[in-house]
Amino acid sequence: MSTRSPKQAMDAAVEAARWAPSVHNTQPWTFAVSGEEIGLRADTARKLPIGDAAGRELLISCGAALFTMRTAMRCEGYEPVVRILPDPDRPGLLATIRPGAETEADEPTWVLGGEIERRHTHRAGFADVPLPDRFVESLAKAAMAEGATLTPVRSSAAVNVLAALTQAAQGVQAQDERFSLELIRWARPPGSTRADGVPARSYPREHVPTEPDFPQRHYSWRHDWGAEGEAGETATGVVAVLTTPGDSREEWIATGQALQRVLLHASAHGVSAAFHTQALETDLLREFLRQELFSGRYPQMLMRFGVAFDDGRGLPRRPLTDLLE
Repeated sequence: MSTRSPKQAMDAAVEAARWAPSVHNTQPWTFAVSGEEIGLRADTARKLPIGDAAGRELLISCGAALFTMRTAMRCEGYEPVVRILPDPDRPGLLATIRPGAETEADEPTWVLGGEIERRHTHRAGFADVPLPDRFVESLAKAAMAEGATLTPVRSSAAVNVLAALTQAAQGVQAQDERFSLELIRWARPPGSTRADGVPARSYPREHVPTEPDFPQRHYSWRHDWGAEGEAGETATGVVAVLTTPGDSREEWIATGQALQRVLLHASAHGVSAAFHTQALETDLLREFLRQELFSGRYPQMLMRFGVAFDDGRGLPRRPLTDLLE
């Protein structure tokens, strides 16, 4: 039996959701609490109008927040009851969640819950430490549990294609001043007290290429902010792609839930993830990847997994007062 009240479980769920990953740490969500139900809403003022015009990455971010809430609620002793896109007349209401029957969280759930605040995104190469096949398979099982497919890219030729397309997309985006200005809007200078965006300590001042090279976001555009890269951390790691059979709003939210389950599972084993979605933000390149590499499935996230010996500091988070409606 739970020793926590439903309200305490709801409070814990909203608090935990603050720590979910989001594109450029935009944290594009708000929460409306009514009785014993939480409404997860998209904060469209934080959408990227150039890089994410359709709102796909926004909904993936909110899906990650939803999985975080589900995990926290289970850790508090309640089975979450979730409805996805419950009201067609309110498209901004992405989901509702409420505490259902009392339950006792199993050990895997406790492990995931313990990583919610510890997990952080890596933005450089990895140490030359191989990941066991059995572990990579466990990441794929974690994604499958949420209705998405995580495919490790085993072929070196396919890895080279993904790297080349990432480089091409990065090059095109770098020539688009609107895109670059939108990106650096979320790049925080040293000493910034903003509770969103990517602080200077969390992105490299100068990109240190991996082999093959998966370029990082150019957060240091037109300035020299950023951290020094870790010497020797230039390994690519395991390249993987998260895909879904369709490309609906429901599947974007499912992608976010799968993504967060995978990231928390990886973090619990000392493994970090780096994201490279540049090619997926270009319609022609994304469609090419869907048809030529992923058997018609829609690529939603492209990432690398590996071991990084950084300081492990997460990104800043907005206070609850900014998130509650």
